[in-house]
Amino acid sequence: MKYSSAVLVGGAASVVSAGAFCSDAVQDLIGNFFCPGAVKQIKYDGLDIAGKYRAVATMDNSGTCTFEDKAYSGPIAPYDEDLSLHFRGPLQIANVAVYTPGKSSSKRELPKGTHARRHGHQHLHKKHHEQKEERAVGDIVTATIDGQVVTWVNTYAGPTADAAADSSYPVATAATSATSEESESTTKSSSSAASTATITGDFVRTAYYNAESGDADGLVFLANVGSPGVSGTWDTVWGSSLAYVNEDGDAAAASPTVLKNKQLVDAQEIAIFSDTPCDSSCGTYRPDSVAYKGFAGSSKVFVVEFTMPDTGKTGTNENMPAYWLLNAAIPRTGQYSACSCWKGDNASPLEGGCGELDVVEILSPGDTRAKSTFHFANGVGDSHYIDRPVDSPIKVAVVMDAANSAVSIKVLDDFDFGTSLTSEQVQDMVDDEKNVSLFSLMTFS
Repeated sequence: MKYSSAVLVGGAASVVSAGAFCSDAVQDLIGNFFCPGAVKQIKYDGLDIAGKYRAVATMDNSGTCTFEDKAYSGPIAPYDEDLSLHFRGPLQIANVAVYTPGKSSSKRELPKGTHARRHGHQHLHKKHHEQKEERAVGDIVTATIDGQVVTWVNTYAGPTADAAADSSYPVATAATSATSEESESTTKSSSSAASTATITGDFVRTAYYNAESGDADGLVFLANVGSPGVSGTWDTVWGSSLAYVNEDGDAAAASPTVLKNKQLVDAQEIAIFSDTPCDSSCGTYRPDSVAYKGFAGSSKVFVVEFTMPDTGKTGTNENMPAYWLLNAAIPRTGQYSACSCWKGDNASPLEGGCGELDVVEILSPGDTRAKSTFHFANGVGDSHYIDRPVDSPIKVAVVMDAANSAVSIKVLDDFDFGTSLTSEQVQDMVDDEKNVSLFSLMTFS
């Protein structure tokens, strides 16, 4: 998600005219279309078109960034690649669970060393560290991107965190190259349908977080708060890298730390990755950053329980909460820099970015209509919306359904975040909402 998300969504060429989705859509002041009345499910199908995107080939701290084409194909691609979860305040997370295909049992047994299980809020020793020379906000930054010299205005003032360094956790020391994966898509709209293939096999919970108990299993909390000497890095060219975050989620920590049960403040962002450190399969990632794998696979389920309180603020990027998924290669190089696979080269309709799915996003301060949008070569956004959970939490399931080349975003009436799911439970998340007025279908072509 780009920080100026409202502008991107409102003006992106990939967003199809609202008239294709509902005949009585209304356009707001910043160009976004909304159909009347909230829905409980938004489904995207036809997500099986091959293509390619520009993957980062090399990246260094001097500002050099080069790209190479990476092909993708198959159901869900490129969203079958590893994905990271991202949240922007004002938002409070209650539960997170990730499920992938696997054999369920009455008691889940993990191979030794598979996941790190943490409980409660870790308290880290602190020490002061010297800051490198900082570029002032408003200064011009120059870098070489794919052989071309580009400039931009610096908007970042540098890290503010103090915490102890811990070398026992993974840090990217050099940019590495990846093996190629495949997939792509296009856009168009439709109005109703049901899954034609049935999901088979059980799913097991591979990552879990419960805010109230402080339990965290199979995942790590990161954010763009890199601080040399603590974790991650920061410089005047690329800004802050990914780093471990403290229990408040607002500063770098020296090691994996469990996010405490708190509300993310306006514009504050945090990311969730798997607890598997990166290897060469991650592709290129920023030197000296904290690099972990996301959640890969063409079939997977993300269930998150959260609230999006209304703070009443109206400033830039304030009171605009969001929950979205990114191709994890994006934040591993630079979520908000020019050196990532987020943006395509626009050479053809089939050469776009590597993938972002906005699950529920508020596009203007204080709005109560949360929209969903796909960003990549064949991106599309739905003019239907889900009600913003201002006063009480909602549970939202995102199902990547390889059997039908579909993705379902559905508000669940009930869910217990158990250690496994049957194929019937997953199928119920994918099946069309029985009340057709609460259901929207988008089709890629």
